[in-house]
Amino acid sequence: MYAPRHFQETRRTVLIDAIRASGLGTLTTLNGGRLVASHLPFMLDAEAGAQGVLYGHLARANPQWQDYDPSVQALVSFLLADAYVSPSWYPTKAESGKVVPTWNYIAVQASGPLTLVEDPDALRKLVDRLTEKHEADRARPWSVDDAPADFTAAMLRGIVGVRVEISRLTGAWKLSQNRTTADRQGVLHGLQGEGSQAAPVAEAMEALMRDREAP
Repeated sequence: MYAPRHFQETRRTVLIDAIRASGLGTLTTLNGGRLVASHLPFMLDAEAGAQGVLYGHLARANPQWQDYDPSVQALVSFLLADAYVSPSWYPTKAESGKVVPTWNYIAVQASGPLTLVEDPDALRKLVDRLTEKHEADRARPWSVDDAPADFTAAMLRGIVGVRVEISRLTGAWKLSQNRTTADRQGVLHGLQGEGSQAAPVAEAMEALMRDREAP
């Protein structure tokens, strides 16, 4: 992932927390000389492997698992927040006019070797843990055990688990760090006026600006 120095986030704890907070990742592999991508929910075990292990699953009907090249590391991308930045928000526009549109975003990428999980017991544990992650904050969490056992067994036969052992973890927090303080304030004000869709980026910018101003 291309990230100029002022946008790079290298703190492992921040990157791990960001992945855990995300809902969906994009798994990209090399299959028969072409890139193939699938959007999957992932669970991160930060204590496994050297830098952590990502777990998810593909539909058995999805050919991505059948012919991927195991010699080429898989890439899992997470886009946590993004928002358009209008050049009209910069005070610099009124001063020189030398401004252009851009996009602010928070993204994490993890790469590493991909292996499959097909053992029924291991696959059931993977699904249980994924479900617990995404149901944990609900008033009445759904459990895999809530479904009939024969139905669950049939569903499990229709998926293949994937395991990506992370060998490289990178993050980009593109939040107008390359602009002047006045321009950053202008972007923050603009994003705050955009409503709930831009709120996550605005909140991240506000937190970053507070950190910069702290003694």
